[in-house]
Amino acid sequence: MINNAVKLLDVVALIVDLPQCNLWRGQVGTVVETLAEGAAFEVEFSDRNGRTYESLGLRPEQIMVLHFEPVPPDTKAEMVTV
Repeated sequence: MINNAVKLLDVVALIVDLPQCNLWRGQVGTVVETLAEGAAFEVEFSDRNGRTYESLGLRPEQIMVLHFEPVPPDTKAEMVTV
């Protein structure tokens, strides 16, 4: 079973648009801090040169953890879908 719990230093993607922050669904960031005992996470968005252009607290339902390893077919159905 794949663990979809968000953890420190996870690479995540936005699954919602945040026009007030000029961030859009699909943008990728890194979890840099756990907030409110895991109820939210500070996510840092950086450009290709590593310069942070936005950092903000997001709820788990606003992001999805990106996985860089192959997903076995029998666990794919267990993953959270959006």
